[in-house]
Amino acid sequence: MKQTGHVRGAVNIFDESRPLWQWLLIFLVPLMLSNILQSAGQLVGSIFVGRMIGVDALAAISSFFPVIFLLFSFLIGLSSGSTVLIGQAYGARDMHKLKQITGTTLFMGLVLGIAALVVGLLATDRLLVLLGTPANILADAVAYSRLILIFCPVFFVYLIYTTIIRGTGDSQTPFYFLILTTVIGILVTPMLIRGWLGLPQLGVLSAAVSFIVSNAVSFVALLVYLRARKSPLAIDREILTDLRFDWAIAKNVIKIGVPTGLQVVMVSLAEIAVISFVNRYGSHATAAYGAVNQVVGYVQFPAISMGIAGSIFAAQCIGARREDKLRSVVHSTVALNYAIGALLIGLTYIFAWDIVGWFITDAQTLAIAHGLLMITLWSYLLFGNSAVLSGIMRASGAVLVPTLNGILAIWAVEVPVAYVLMRKIGLNGIWIGYPVAFVVVLSLQFMYYQFVWKKRTHRRLV
Repeated sequence: MKQTGHVRGAVNIFDESRPLWQWLLIFLVPLMLSNILQSAGQLVGSIFVGRMIGVDALAAISSFFPVIFLLFSFLIGLSSGSTVLIGQAYGARDMHKLKQITGTTLFMGLVLGIAALVVGLLATDRLLVLLGTPANILADAVAYSRLILIFCPVFFVYLIYTTIIRGTGDSQTPFYFLILTTVIGILVTPMLIRGWLGLPQLGVLSAAVSFIVSNAVSFVALLVYLRARKSPLAIDREILTDLRFDWAIAKNVIKIGVPTGLQVVMVSLAEIAVISFVNRYGSHATAAYGAVNQVVGYVQFPAISMGIAGSIFAAQCIGARREDKLRSVVHSTVALNYAIGALLIGLTYIFAWDIVGWFITDAQTLAIAHGLLMITLWSYLLFGNSAVLSGIMRASGAVLVPTLNGILAIWAVEVPVAYVLMRKIGLNGIWIGYPVAFVVVLSLQFMYYQFVWKKRTHRRLV
């Protein structure tokens, strides 16, 4: 089968027929919509379970979240490392290396998924007991969690495959198949809950089975699509031959991925610390914090997407040995972060009362949530800027210092500032911890970028 050095649907930032910011925007829109769609799909699934079965069922499918989050932290790290290597290989138009990286990364994802499967078969019940799962939902929680974990080998490979595709600059293809996943999930979940069209009535397990069916169908459809399009990333004899542990490639994936995954874990732990402060002010404060997190989650999507885009296209520039284009990627991505972020945040400020009102009806809780948004919302522009710089530097394999900067800003600034100001000025002091931390992390990332990283010559890692 003849293959070309170009992936159909991939953005070509080296094409001078458009300004660079337009190519970045073409990549960013499907990526941001993917993040929104994924979050919305999970929300709809939870609504089906909560309303059609009950609160206990919703609690059962939520009880395993800490373990799932830990597994996903490793997966995020693995994906981050592979995306950088894929971007560099694709920038150099080295299709042989691209396939080697794809084979090794898919193999690593498969191994991680098999480890999750073993945990699912042998230790799910004990893990849930250790997490303090209430006895009345334990059986349902074990059954649900075990199904999810057993499917992990397939799901992890699928998820990594989509990040590999994005590494070539193609965000459209993963988005199309995420639409398919979401639509199937939304249709199948209520059908299995109620047993419509002769399907079995599975109760709590409906959400797990729907997750498995929707992702399995989408994965198979993606493989067929890549094969039909004669994509360099389609499964062929060369990729199957490379489906093994190549230490030279794996070492760099781990080098980039482990710090990235660790940072995700540390951010999660910091949120646990912050919520423990918030809980001292009663259920109204806790409810406000939860509602604002929902809003902020959508505000963060552009910032997170900018960081991913910056990392991918900086990696392509390094692979292509285009240092001149690398500077343009930095400037364009930072500019888009402020342009898109300012628009979104500005609209949220204007309609803040209405937006938090979607989640909250109690007047006291509404006032707390509104105050939280007023204090913190603007600072997510700085969060986006630091995410871009971190992503750009990660593209060269420089991940340790940016990761340490992020962890330092969280644990040496955000949490202590929130605690000290809480004791001095009350609840608002907790919220101030966020913008202070974002100012610090941006300052640290910029100094390392400007005075260290920028002065180096960056070469391909493999």
